[in-house]
Parts: sequence; C-alpha cells; structure tokens
Amino acid sequence: MELTEGTGALVAGGASGLGEATARKLAARGARVTIADLNSDRGAALASELGGEFVQADVTDEGQVRAAVDAASDLRLAVSCAGIGWAERTVKKDGPAALAPFEMVVRVNLIGTFNVLRLAAAAMSGNEPDPEGERGVVVMTASIAAFEGQIGQTAYAASKGGVAGLTLPAARDLAGRGIRVCTIAPGLFDTPLLAGLPEDARKALGEQIPFPPRLGRPDEYATLACHIAENRMLNGAVVRLDGALRMPPR
Repeated sequence: MELTEGTGALVAGGASGLGEATARKLAARGARVTIADLNSDRGAALASELGGEFVQADVTDEGQVRAAVDAASDLRLAVSCAGIGWAERTVKKDGPAALAPFEMVVRVNLIGTFNVLRLAAAAMSGNEPDPEGERGVVVMTASIAAFEGQIGQTAYAASKGGVAGLTLPAARDLAGRGIRVCTIAPGLFDTPLLAGLPEDARKALGEQIPFPPRLGRPDEYATLACHIAENRMLNGAVVRLDGALRMPPR
C-alpha cells in the first residue's frame, strides 16, 4: 500500500500515546485519519488539528466500532492501539486474584482488537483492489509481555498473547481478500502508562534496554506501523519493537 494523499485510515485508541503518534504520522503522510477513542476531549481536539474525523468508541462495542469504521471513507489502513493494563498476582495473601479485572483486560485488549479487525476488514473487502490485488492492511498491538510476562501480569500477558496468536490465522483468513494483518509488540515505551512514574524510575526502566538504553518513543511505533502498511511482504508477522529487551520475572 502506498500511503498517498487521501488514503483512508482508522486509528483505534488514537487520542494518546502510540495511537496519537500514529495518527500524526499518517496525517503528515497525507492520509485521511479517523480517530476512535473513549476520550472525546483529546480525540476531538486531535482530529480537528489533523483535519480528520473523531468518533467516540469503546472498542468492545460493536455498534460504536462500526460507526467509526463507517466514518472512515475508503478505509485502507486500520491501526488498533486501544488497551488497558492490570497487575495482580494469581494468588495473594488474602486469596485468589479477582476474576473481573482479568475478564476486563482480556475483553478490551483481545476482544476489542478482534472487534476492530473484523469490522475494518469487512469494510476493506469492498474496496477496489490495487494492481497487486491489495485492498487493505490491519496493524494490531501486542506487547513483549505476550512472550515474557512478568509477575503480576497474568491478565495483560494473556490478552497480548492472544493478539499475537490471532495474527497469523487472521492473515490467512483474509489473504484471499487482499488484506494483510500484522502485529507490533512494543517493549518499554514512553506512553501515558509510564508518565506517572518519577523520572528516576523511568530512567531506570530505560536503562534495562540493551540498545538504545532508553524508553521507546511513540513516533518509533508510528514509523513501523507506516512501514508495515507500505511493505507488502509483511503479513502474518508479529514484530518486536523493543531494543533487544527480554523482560525478567520482575
């Protein structure tokens, strides 16, 4: 896919962090960006700044995601960045982990990602194929926690592991329709999730990374998302974006 002027793109979870950086990068390339997010204030302001559209959407809600997909005319690229985290040991001093937070994390991170994937791909299926038969690209977001989940990360790691496992069968499902599917698995990135930590704690986290020894920048995620869209041979792959980091147990 060529990210040319007017390419229709949807960024779920696009109001902040990795999603915001991706929306900005796509708009700078000339794409018509639709931002879907729960945060209406940030999302609407960003869409207005970028000359795009904003749709308030919970990724787990079929109707809201369908509305976001419908708002993205001639949708060719969907990037799914919406996600939440939760930390809790499987068994604590006062008993087993709570079930509800586990269910919620899986619902948002995995089921929400699949919801965006299936509805975006259905819309892309109606596109006129380009000369090589491509109709669209979907980029999903996992995490290196999918492979090296730390203590307390059972819910988050399970949800992101599900996204990683979803990638290849989805790419195979959609190959006949000319739609590619890839997933980015970021390591430690400078996102709102880490913004509340003291600066010395953030620096210490960054120094765990072999090279470069710093937190990843959202713009680096966005650059990879654009490259996946443009490189036709990237399909069915989970790409680690982590500076060679392998997470320890804690």
